[in-house]
Amino acid sequence: MSRYRLQPTPAQERALLEHCAHARFVWNLAVEQHSHWRPGRAGAPGFAEQCRQLTEARAAFAWLAAGSIIVQQQALKDFARAMANFFDGTHGRPSWRKAGRHEGFRIVGVRGRHWAVRRLSRRVGEVRIPKVGWVRLRWSRPVPAGVKSFRITRDRAGRWHVAFAAIPAPIPAPGTGETVGVDRGVVVSAALSTGELLSAPTLREPEQARLRRLQRKLARARRGSLRRAKVNAAIARLKAREADRRKDWVEKTSTRLAWQFDVIAVEDLNVRAMTRSARGTRETPGRNVAAKAGLNRAILASGWGQLVERLEHKAPGRVVKVNPAFTSQRCSACGTVERNSRESQALFRCRSCGYADHADVNAARNIARAAGRAVSAREGPRIAGPVHREPQPALLSTQS
Repeated sequence: MSRYRLQPTPAQERALLEHCAHARFVWNLAVEQHSHWRPGRAGAPGFAEQCRQLTEARAAFAWLAAGSIIVQQQALKDFARAMANFFDGTHGRPSWRKAGRHEGFRIVGVRGRHWAVRRLSRRVGEVRIPKVGWVRLRWSRPVPAGVKSFRITRDRAGRWHVAFAAIPAPIPAPGTGETVGVDRGVVVSAALSTGELLSAPTLREPEQARLRRLQRKLARARRGSLRRAKVNAAIARLKAREADRRKDWVEKTSTRLAWQFDVIAVEDLNVRAMTRSARGTRETPGRNVAAKAGLNRAILASGWGQLVERLEHKAPGRVVKVNPAFTSQRCSACGTVERNSRESQALFRCRSCGYADHADVNAARNIARAAGRAVSAREGPRIAGPVHREPQPALLSTQS
């Protein structure tokens, strides 16, 4: 996706918000229809039936008819695609969209007839949106050719963006045959088997102090008040700044790794399951909920999932996921597995051979070695002998 910053006028922003409200209304109606389905009942209406119902609703309600039929029908298409992905098991079940949190809509059509984009000057361009007109955008790079759709979004900080759907060409492998292991952590966001330690940028100390002050101010503000809305907007701007820095770090790091190494090895982690809340239910409440919430925030701030996702986009077929079991407890020099070898978060000292290194770098080297075995087992011919076995500690024995 090629994303650009939109600069709508106040009147255009009101029209864009109406499009977002219509798309959210249609989406939520579709979610409600499917939520009523139970075994034994008639099936929920499909896309064709929902389109007929939308036509009837537009004839009955003037505020809905004032919007774009392209935007509203595309919301139904997106919901149908989301349900198909849910039944295929690749995505979760489509859920409700909330105002102020999931603001956006999608336009699909022929460029030049349903929508258009043009460049005005070196840094300024325009995109034509149905029933909104030409909206200015920051021309940071050329719009890719062959684009057939784009998505308009508004984040919590109030910024508008347009993302043109285009699949960029993958980064070619350097052909050096080098493999790098990447160990993802909280203190060190990404440790490489080369010994390099990378950390995702966060808010600076003055910004963190201001965020804490705003959060205390928010706790004292009355719900629904104008003061609370202003504080929420200020917090959202700080959070957006942090997210922008993290995304920039992910893009630059993933591009560098894709250019530099032939094979990129990472641990096979389910980040979504790892960051699930431990709150539990009223009948069975969870334990250490606050500590788990802090850990979840730290994992998400490190960009674990974003880094691997972008690596798979930029280096398809060259990202190897290995079993994370014992990667932090195994010595990368002799292969001994000992849980007490990791003396602290940063120090690893093998109890068998005495090898010492940064704990995350040691884990990254184990990941790279496991990836090499996985690739050789999958692609190379099988040679007699235990060539694909885990490294075992050297045992001293006396021979008679």
